[in-house]
Amino acid sequence: MAQRFIHVFSSLLVILAAIEGTKAVEYTVTNSALASPGGHVFRDKIGAAYARQTMNSATQFIWRIFRQQNSPADRKNLQRVILLVEDDIDGVAFARGNEIHLSARYVGSFSGDLKRAVTGVLYHEMTHIWQWNGNGQANRGLIEGIADYVRLKAGYVPSHWVKPGQGDRWDQGYDVTARFLDYCNSLKNGFVAELNKKMRTGYSDDYFRQLLGKPVDQLWREYKAKFGNLRVSYI
Repeated sequence: MAQRFIHVFSSLLVILAAIEGTKAVEYTVTNSALASPGGHVFRDKIGAAYARQTMNSATQFIWRIFRQQNSPADRKNLQRVILLVEDDIDGVAFARGNEIHLSARYVGSFSGDLKRAVTGVLYHEMTHIWQWNGNGQANRGLIEGIADYVRLKAGYVPSHWVKPGQGDRWDQGYDVTARFLDYCNSLKNGFVAELNKKMRTGYSDDYFRQLLGKPVDQLWREYKAKFGNLRVSYI
């Protein structure tokens, strides 16, 4: 009986620890673009509550994708992540430190399923919050590719993304590199998680050989051959 009690008590401690781990990160949303149409669209069609919920869901998903980030010691020590909706930024969004900056102009001009699009953007940018960048040594194409890989695995792929096999370079970035990383992960389940873990302290293209037994350029050639050496067409 005592042993069963100890087992139940230990299980409860594990559950409580998991709950505390989930609550450890605070998510805040600041919409400073309420004077613009995009700020109003964000408020009315997305909302701060949904954005916070998505940021939390994305965090949990990213930690599962990266596997080795199951404990606080294995990930960045962040207690707060901030989403800033702003009117004076170019592009769609960017992440810096513990902040995500989302363009109100993008939100206001988007035609289509806005909530799905913004959700995908938040998964991408939340990956930047949590991923390792090789202490600044990894190239931007790979960093953006890993973020889009997470978006791919979460199921938020936009219609304009390239198809598997398209692209000119493995480190072209974004959807091209995401598709390539998905292929690499099919060769070894957990590859992207192990690659991210290695990138905590530095970066080398040789990480691909260490994890998959082949140089990255050879892997790219084999990936292209598998899908018929397709090229990207922007016409």
